[in-house]
Amino acid sequence: MTAKTLFEKVWERHEVVPETADTPAVLYIDLHLTHEVTSPQAFSVLRARGLKVRRPDRTLVTMDHSTPTDTAQIFGGVPIALESAAKQIRQLERNCAEFGLDLIGLKDDRRGIVHIIGPELGATQPGKTIVCGDSHTSTHGAFGALAFGIGTTEVGYVLATQCLLQRKPKTLAIEVAGRLAPGVAAKDLVLAIIGRIGVNGGTGHVIEYRGPAIEALSMDERMTLCNMSIEGGARAGMVAPDETTFAYLDGRPRAPQGEAWDRAVADWRTLRTDAGAAFDRTVQLDAGAIEPMITYGTNPGMVAPISGRVPERPGDAVFSRALAYMGLEPGEPLRDKPVQVVFIGSCTNARLSDLELAARVLRGRKVAAGVRALVVPGSQQVKREAEALGLDRIFVDAGAEWRESGCSMCLGMNGDTVDAGLYCVSTSNRNFEGRQGAGARTLLASPATAAAAAVRGRITDPREFIH
Repeated sequence: MTAKTLFEKVWERHEVVPETADTPAVLYIDLHLTHEVTSPQAFSVLRARGLKVRRPDRTLVTMDHSTPTDTAQIFGGVPIALESAAKQIRQLERNCAEFGLDLIGLKDDRRGIVHIIGPELGATQPGKTIVCGDSHTSTHGAFGALAFGIGTTEVGYVLATQCLLQRKPKTLAIEVAGRLAPGVAAKDLVLAIIGRIGVNGGTGHVIEYRGPAIEALSMDERMTLCNMSIEGGARAGMVAPDETTFAYLDGRPRAPQGEAWDRAVADWRTLRTDAGAAFDRTVQLDAGAIEPMITYGTNPGMVAPISGRVPERPGDAVFSRALAYMGLEPGEPLRDKPVQVVFIGSCTNARLSDLELAARVLRGRKVAAGVRALVVPGSQQVKREAEALGLDRIFVDAGAEWRESGCSMCLGMNGDTVDAGLYCVSTSNRNFEGRQGAGARTLLASPATAAAAAVRGRITDPREFIH
C-alpha cells in the first residue's frame, strides 16, 4: 500500500470525480460555513436560477464581519451605527428565512466569529472538508480537516451542489522541533514561519505542521497556527488529530455522541501521515530559537523579532513604499516604538486562552496614557467564560474596552477602526494598507505582546511581564 500524507487521505475520501489534465476534481464538501459578507450574491444566483440549498444540514450560518461589538447596538436597542453593516445583517436574515437555513443570529448566545464557533460547537471535526467565503477558513485545519477559503461564486456552487471544483494542491511539511520558550506564543511561531517562507512560500500547497513543538500546542494554539497559513500563500494548513483534539471535541453539541463518538475517534486515529509518505517540500524550524515577533510592514511576511530592526533592502521599490506607509526607516529599532492603539481579538487570537494570556500582563496594571485598548472576545461563549473567570474586570480595571464578540478591528467594516497615521499593535492576521481603517498602521503580534504594548505605550517584549 502506498504511504500517504494526512492531506492525501482526506482529499481521496472526498474526491467525487478525479481531476484530469483538462478538468479539476469534483470535491465533496462536508461543512459550509457562511456569513453575511460573501453570501448575498451567491443567494441571488440561487434565487435567479430557482435553485434550493442542497444540504441545509451541512451549512452553518452566522454573522460576524459587519456586526457591531458595542453592547448597546446589539442588546440595548440602539440602531446599528453603520447602515452598510445593518443592511448586510438584514439581508442575511432574509436569505436564511427564504432558503430554510438555521441562522445563528445577532442576539444568539452561540454567535461569534465563524472560525471560532465552528470548533466551539463541535461542527469542525477531523477528516472533514470545510469551506467558507473567508480566507482564514484554514483555521479548522488544526483539527485535521481540509479547510480553505472560497470566493463568492464558489459559495453559490457549494450552496447549490455541496461540491466544488478544485485542482489538487501539492504538500508542504513544516517540521518544528523543540518547544516554545516562556513568553513566546503560537502567534510568534506562525509569524516566524511566514517570515521564513515568505508570503508566497506556500502557494499551491497544503501545509502540514508537524513535530514535537506542534504536538505540544493546545487546540487554541493550533488554530492560531493554521489560521495564518493563507498568509504564507498556502491553500490550507493541517495538524494531525491526536488526544488533544479528541479531548477538545468530546461532548460538544455537534460532535458525535455515544457509540458514534467511539467509531468517529477510531476513524480519526487513522488520519495521520504514514511513515515513508513523501511531501513535495519540507521546511524545518527550531521552536526554541523563536523570539516574540512583530510585523513592521504591509504584509505578514514583513516581520522581525521585537529585539530586531527594520531591514534594509536598497532598490526594492515595493519595500520602500511599505515603509513609507508605515512611517518607518530602514535600520530603525522596533522595540520602544510608540503606539496609540492595541487590539486584542480576531479569529486568530480571541479565544479564552488568548484572553487569559493578555490578562496575565494587564492584571494589576494600567493601559498607558494616550493608548486605546480594545479587547473583543471571539464568541459569546468565550465572553461568558472570560467573565466567569473575572477577565473582563482585569481588562476594564486596566482601562481597556470590553466588547461583544465579532471580527471588530481586524477589518474596518463594522465601526471599530484605527485612525489614519496611528500605530495599532493587533492580534489579528493581516497588516495590509487600510485593513484597519484608511491610513491605519498595523503591527501584528501575539496577545501577550499586544497587552505589553498597551501597558507601556510602546512596542515591548512581553517577557518583561511573563517569565
